[in-house]
Amino acid sequence: MNKSISQALFEIEQNNESAALCTVVRSQGSTPRHVGSKMLVYPDGHFIGTVGGGDLEHRVLDEALMALGDGEPRYLHYNMADPSRGDVGVCGGQVEVFVEPLLPPPLVVVIGAGHVGKAVVHLAKWLGFRVAVSDDRAEFCTPETTPGGDAYYPVTMDKLPEHFKINKRTYFILTTRGSSVDAAGLAPLLDSPAAYIGVIGSKRRWAATVKELKEKGVSDEQIAKVHSPMGLELQAETPEEIAVSIMAEVLMIRDKGTGKQMKVGKPTE
Repeated sequence: MNKSISQALFEIEQNNESAALCTVVRSQGSTPRHVGSKMLVYPDGHFIGTVGGGDLEHRVLDEALMALGDGEPRYLHYNMADPSRGDVGVCGGQVEVFVEPLLPPPLVVVIGAGHVGKAVVHLAKWLGFRVAVSDDRAEFCTPETTPGGDAYYPVTMDKLPEHFKINKRTYFILTTRGSSVDAAGLAPLLDSPAAYIGVIGSKRRWAATVKELKEKGVSDEQIAKVHSPMGLELQAETPEEIAVSIMAEVLMIRDKGTGKQMKVGKPTE
């Protein structure tokens, strides 16, 4: 039995998966599909439904995959008259297709469930992120000790890539108990396409971590991916204030902000 698009959309949302929904929004003259026809494209290229077949569908499929890569919707216009001019068919009409990438909320992975880690979990969840909690001390990595997580991984940091897929919408926040923990587990994360890897601590602590990473053969290019000390300069002191500083930097990176004050100059008298 073929899966309906509505059923597939429900499953995508339930499983925090990605897909691109392509909808014929305008059809003029002779075209292969009517307004409202839909095609759902998955990241691996397979799809259900159709927007018309042939070269039209092939081009829309390519655009859908690009939309999944950059997260941007597309409004596509195609003529269907003369393939020698680059048209997608010979029916004689025109068709417009809206491509909408459907992406799950970005994932914040908090590694280290101490006081700051707990505050980051709470704030990240409030900001609408999916949140995973990880700590190699199993007693810290539970919904009871660190509430608010969507998933819990009581494993060492280097094992995390074995438990979930890391992508460009993954943000790692390391609020661990020391540089030795960071140095032992960071390398696999640096090989990933994660959008952000931040490490808590002073410049001195990060320098000690860098020294250990280099001794393990980690390149300067990989090390440069790390934000440490992480967060924006807010003179934060409490765990909650530090969490605001960290998540402010995450939002800045995600949304391509500058971190500068929006107020310019002095108020007029």
